[in-house]
Amino acid sequence: MGIDLTDQFKRPLRDLRISVTDRCNFRCRYCMPLEVFGAGYSFLPKEEILRFGEIERITQRFVRLGVSKIRLTGGEPLLRRDLSDLVARLAKIEGVNDIAMTTNAALLEKYAVDLKSAGLHRVTVSLDALDAKVFGEMNGVGASPDKVIAGIDAALAAGLGVKVNAVIKRGVNDHEVVALADFARERAISMRYIEYMDTGNVNGWKLDEVVPSHELLEILKKEIALNKSKRVAGETAQRYEVEGEDGFEIGFISSVTQPFCNACNRARLSADGKIFTCLFASEGMDIKQFIREGASDEDVDKLLEGIWSNRNDNYSEQRSSLTENLPKAEMSYLGG
Repeated sequence: MGIDLTDQFKRPLRDLRISVTDRCNFRCRYCMPLEVFGAGYSFLPKEEILRFGEIERITQRFVRLGVSKIRLTGGEPLLRRDLSDLVARLAKIEGVNDIAMTTNAALLEKYAVDLKSAGLHRVTVSLDALDAKVFGEMNGVGASPDKVIAGIDAALAAGLGVKVNAVIKRGVNDHEVVALADFARERAISMRYIEYMDTGNVNGWKLDEVVPSHELLEILKKEIALNKSKRVAGETAQRYEVEGEDGFEIGFISSVTQPFCNACNRARLSADGKIFTCLFASEGMDIKQFIREGASDEDVDKLLEGIWSNRNDNYSEQRSSLTENLPKAEMSYLGG
């Protein structure tokens, strides 16, 4: 039975995002630019990565504090060997009602059936463009969208829920907005447009490259009859449905122009076992070393309770010229 734990702003703890690796097979400009994450980059050594049993135990303690939703992230989580085994472990934890995964889907066609069988409910797929040239430039390695699309279709065939995310940068892929909506509409799935954010310190973020969600909404309204949906507490996206089209919807994640910090109920666990309470945090609390030194469940509970009850993060509401250059954990390390 979970306890009713809240932070300094009375926000409950409901969602745990677990990064299982800091490695990725893409080099997206807004996350892992190739000039930084090239051949000589030092990723986390294997011994520093949390083992599945450790992830399972930490998740169990988080569930006691109110977590019911789990999301696996990376890096690219499908690069973690035997990931379906971890999913199966997490699915057996009493109180976990939803297990999702964020992926670039380049490997999803191979693993979709196994992941569904293990207990995965949903996938969120990053697909920033359908045009092969634009997509190849954005992912940094020239990868084609074909494998990603095959992964999406395999996930649907396996019975997984699917959402598609696209980070929109002005002058880069903003002309793909309608085509992406049509893609989602054909498959009766959700399409999310994400404002380009100042995550980490190496993605070259500039405010003038952000396309505000309200601009995208006006573009899409000319093509699709969108009806605004009521926003669920803790939800990151403002959703719009289309009457008579079940499954298909449009969403906007507007961290830059319409911050939603006041409803954020998410904690994050990095691949090397650090707890972060904000996507834009610079440092996390090392729980891996704590448990490897023999901490009891009660000790872990007290640590997590203290971290969350003292949480007062609201970076996106404070974003300004004074905060833009503050040190932040990289997205590839922490997960989205």
